[in-house]
Amino acid sequence: MFGSSQGTFDAHFGALSSEGALQVPKGSPCIICKGSRNLCGKDRCPLMVKFYSHSRTRKLIDTLDLAGMSPPGIFVGRYGYPKVEVGPLVPPFMGDTAMMDTPELWVGKSIDEIVDFRFSLVRGKHRIDACNFELGGRIVDLTRDLALSTDPLEVEARFQKRPTGRMVLDDEVQPFGPSAWLKDLSVGNPRYDQRVEKVFYDTDLKATEAVRDLYRNGVMISKIQKAFSVGAFGIRKNRRFVPTRWTITAVDDILGKGLLKDTRYNPILDEWRVYDWYQLDNRWSILLMPTSWRYELIEAWYPNTAWNPMGREVEIISDHEFFGGRKDYAHIGGCYYAARLAINELLTRENKQAGAVIFREAHPGYIMPVGVWNVRENVRAALTTEPSRFETLQQALTHISGRMDIPMDTWIANSGILRDYLSQRRIDDYV
Repeated sequence: MFGSSQGTFDAHFGALSSEGALQVPKGSPCIICKGSRNLCGKDRCPLMVKFYSHSRTRKLIDTLDLAGMSPPGIFVGRYGYPKVEVGPLVPPFMGDTAMMDTPELWVGKSIDEIVDFRFSLVRGKHRIDACNFELGGRIVDLTRDLALSTDPLEVEARFQKRPTGRMVLDDEVQPFGPSAWLKDLSVGNPRYDQRVEKVFYDTDLKATEAVRDLYRNGVMISKIQKAFSVGAFGIRKNRRFVPTRWTITAVDDILGKGLLKDTRYNPILDEWRVYDWYQLDNRWSILLMPTSWRYELIEAWYPNTAWNPMGREVEIISDHEFFGGRKDYAHIGGCYYAARLAINELLTRENKQAGAVIFREAHPGYIMPVGVWNVRENVRAALTTEPSRFETLQQALTHISGRMDIPMDTWIANSGILRDYLSQRRIDDYV
């Protein structure tokens, strides 16, 4: 499968296992397979992809003193909250590294390229109390400087031990690079984005308002997320560090709800539309309906994909809301809010209201999860294309059936929005 490199991989596989740098879930076939027998059924071995990426940077990060240009990037952990690990993301080289931590630029990139971005960033760790971070000292202050910087910034990280990282063989963990506890940290002179700096110093402005103001002023979502994560927004007494994972969904939700306040009272779309998209072996069809606001994300995960690694049948999960929205957290998680934001961006641009159903098929080429950004940015990209337009729902569903492998009857059976629309009688039915 991988030619002459397999012998090299086998040797390193054993070494990594003995070093504790390789973590395999209980019952995984990976120890037997070692990337050569395709026992998991995936198109390619995700471990091999991570291994080759790890190999390219391993020698560069085997040091106690690492200097490089941070994209800029930071990370705030969530385990043990509020006692969490925070710190910079530092690659072992100079130059323009902005791409490495800017997901808005990753649409069209391969999984290999995305893994390279993540594995090239070394995460420095410093433990703080997220609710009392003002007592965190110099390292915390410099980490905040990084998060607020507009451009890549020169960073020197001194570690207590050499950075290590585990190649986790688990489909629930997106790629990440090695890490080490910080002994000291030096950062070049940051240049703040004036828009971000303004809300940072406004300690009477609520965090929700700050996030929406920055978005309206054209600040990229990934930049807003970093600033949110280091407690740069909100009433002074309420400011705190927020785990990166929580921040991503919080910002998507805040922005999506903000747009929805206006879009659900706009004039209703006057046609049926379908936007089609394909990326990373994910098929997307986005149906816009000439109805009042309602929204649903339906994901179908094929066997041997990221969230259905050992299954024998396609697993389908969906979440939806009607005009009044939803109060409980979506089972699908952050992807639900990321896609909802993208839909409302389009409706805002067109000054329209519509219903939306997103169909997603994840096929075996999607060998590992790469993050919630993948949903937001690919739905955004899909909605910039020219849609197919139809006069009836049936015509639109027939088009989608031609794009997807799963029968439309199955999609409808798993859809709250489509079942409701097809079963409820409306005034138009009597006209």
